[in-house]
Amino acid sequence: MKLSPIQERFVLHWGEMGSRWGVNRTVAQIHALLYLSERPITADEICETLELARSNVSTSLRELQGWHLAKVVHVLGDRRDHFDTSKNIWEIFRIVVEERRKREIEPTLSMLRAALLESPETDVDRRSQARMREVHDFLDAGTAWIDEMNRLSPDTVMRLLKLGARIQQLIGSSGPLPGAAGERADAVPARDVAHDIQ
Repeated sequence: MKLSPIQERFVLHWGEMGSRWGVNRTVAQIHALLYLSERPITADEICETLELARSNVSTSLRELQGWHLAKVVHVLGDRRDHFDTSKNIWEIFRIVVEERRKREIEPTLSMLRAALLESPETDVDRRSQARMREVHDFLDAGTAWIDEMNRLSPDTVMRLLKLGARIQQLIGSSGPLPGAAGERADAVPARDVAHDIQ
């Protein structure tokens, strides 16, 4: 499989960005290659195209499968495994967000909940718990918002993103949004705003 110059730039850049996001460069490059490919491809084709060792490709494909970003596809008349990924950028985004949530956010929320249930013995602990509660509430509100966004269609989410700061007009506030300055973040009528956009 021969990459055009523009495809090669994309694959290389995706690898660079992956390493900045904490993803192995090779894993990100293989995902980019699968994303651009117009058909499912074999591990051998990936090795040849990206000039990678087979063991490296196999490990990277397993990691992509663990993230639900690659799947095995069978091609009629060919006994080899072929690999593919979603070509829908919103689906990819949602998968990455959900996987990061499971791997990073949920364990952090669990630790914070346990720490907040403990009785503070000193003023230092009380102040520390107050800061931990801010982190907990922020992450909790963020995951609730993600759940709301996941219920919307991609077209609706795109329209919501394009609204930018004009979203305040929909919720009728020129001052701080609900959830700021100590108010509960779940007071923001996310469902109402989402319904207005639909």
